[in-house]
Amino acid sequence: MTVTIVGAQLGDEGKGGIVDVFGESADVVARYQGGDNAGHTVVHGGETYKLSLVPSGAVRGKVGVLGNGCVVNPATLFDELDDLHEQGLDPDVRVAERAHVIMPYHRILDNLEEDVRSDDDLKVGTTGRGIGPTYEDKAGRRGVRVGDLLDAEVLRDRLEYVIPQKRRLIEEVYEIDLDAVDLAFDGFTAAEAFDTDAVLEQYRAYGERLDEEGMTVVAGEFLADSIDDGEQVMLEGAQGTLLDIDHGNFPYVTSSNPTAGYAATGSGLGVTTVGDGEVVGVVKGYLSRVGTGPMPTELGPSEGGHGVDAGEQSAATGSDPTPEDLASYIREEGGEYGTVTGRPRRVGWLDLPMLRHAARASGFTGFAVNHVDVLAGLETVKVGDSYELDGEKIETIPSTTERWADCEPTFRSFDGWPEADWSAVAAEGYEALPENARTYLEYVAEQIDTPLYAVGLGPEREQTVVLEHPFE
Repeated sequence: MTVTIVGAQLGDEGKGGIVDVFGESADVVARYQGGDNAGHTVVHGGETYKLSLVPSGAVRGKVGVLGNGCVVNPATLFDELDDLHEQGLDPDVRVAERAHVIMPYHRILDNLEEDVRSDDDLKVGTTGRGIGPTYEDKAGRRGVRVGDLLDAEVLRDRLEYVIPQKRRLIEEVYEIDLDAVDLAFDGFTAAEAFDTDAVLEQYRAYGERLDEEGMTVVAGEFLADSIDDGEQVMLEGAQGTLLDIDHGNFPYVTSSNPTAGYAATGSGLGVTTVGDGEVVGVVKGYLSRVGTGPMPTELGPSEGGHGVDAGEQSAATGSDPTPEDLASYIREEGGEYGTVTGRPRRVGWLDLPMLRHAARASGFTGFAVNHVDVLAGLETVKVGDSYELDGEKIETIPSTTERWADCEPTFRSFDGWPEADWSAVAAEGYEALPENARTYLEYVAEQIDTPLYAVGLGPEREQTVVLEHPFE
């Protein structure tokens, strides 16, 4: 069977940890979209593993697959694999031959185009990893696929077609002199990234390593054969529902589909195979996001460095904290800084209209809530229960970003819960959670009409309470 893991919010929900917890019963963990703009953190045995491309099941020694819906930067992939080897792991990762490759010119373009957009106030807040330009080339039928790296002649044909186009775009449309661009990624200066021979040499070498290590597969066949052999397959999404290019708050979205429907397209498995399995939405006990776009339940601004002093902590946990106090406290307690970018995340209360939208879009059969411990110590915990728009109450998000920005949240308040020995609580089980925390969680489950599968109380694997296991 399959279990699909989907982010229910704006990314950063802790999907990697949930994949790790439920991944004990999986044999294969496959990413079905996105690239190294993902940031999944897994903590086990005191060791922290930061993954941006390798599927999170690697920490448990599971076979990992980067599906055809992913975009793959070979430099990142091999660096990450080498780092995991240094941490004592021996990851077995396969890459779909149909997956598209992030090339050095994609990264240069991503950063230059973001600067151009910012002049017109259209800055999306990309990670600068070349994700968007790679998906653009995929849709434009001028991309380079992993399978192309295995054949020098095919690779040269692809590059000789696309690189001159990209160079003209920068030099003639954006009127930028590449020799004057002070950017370098993956060992390429800006000028070298648009040099066909230089790119061919390096990416052909990546293809040789992929081939020598037997890493390339036809993803759909590989996964279907695994299921036919009785193996359990977990499909891992990156980012979150509101970053989905179709179902998110466009244009402040990623360039792929994190929602569960794409798990079939991006893995090569049939929709009936994915649909016969479980779909688990992952939720953070509050809301966070990196980047631009509406956030109706947002608290204070994201500016400022790390560190909350005793006075700020007291203000946040007192009887009348300001939104800025609360935002700062939650950000520091939750470590709300981007795994990939390091940027401080914006923070807000849990948004139920968003979760209702996510549950419908992906068809959740269960959900997990992380970071419940972060909210401990607050006198009151709020939930954005609905919105008011043009004098009417609405319970899900509008279809346009502009209308979503016009929404005013209506809040429901819950009594807070105290700090606890969360490892001991997790060991004892759900009933050991503070009563007010359970009331909060059960209200969310009722509102999105989805059973609660797990509660995360800390970064360690053993700090997650499992109520129901999707593979069992």
